[in-house]
Amino acid sequence: MMPGDRPMSETQNNLPAVRADVWLWAARFFKTRSLAKQAIDGGKVDVNGMGCKPAKALHVGDRLQIGRGEERFEVTVLALSEQRGPASAAQALYRETQESLAAREAARAQRRLGASGLLRPPTRPDKQARRLIRKFKDEQS
Repeated sequence: MMPGDRPMSETQNNLPAVRADVWLWAARFFKTRSLAKQAIDGGKVDVNGMGCKPAKALHVGDRLQIGRGEERFEVTVLALSEQRGPASAAQALYRETQESLAAREAARAQRRLGASGLLRPPTRPDKQARRLIRKFKDEQS
């Protein structure tokens, strides 16, 4: 253990454990621990197929289902950490299942196809175009 590192909490059977909200923050699934706690309280995170609370002790080998916006992750805990580090270190804390990767890729492709029908202008409207847009909207109401 490095100087300044906090020791990981341990459960009754002396296996190392970390709070779920702290691990999700350290693994960079959420930007702040508060957001991780809100996601857990909102039912967006399951541990081993069951709901959990922010203080739930995570152990190596636990399976998490994480919902973040439109994305769904299914990961296995490979390592525990209570400190947020660089992204490369965070990715070493978990392994995403192949089914989860395939589902996220399929959802990404579906969103891309759905948005392909939208014709977006190459630039933002200038002053004259904004006036025309306002005039058009006023005529519609």
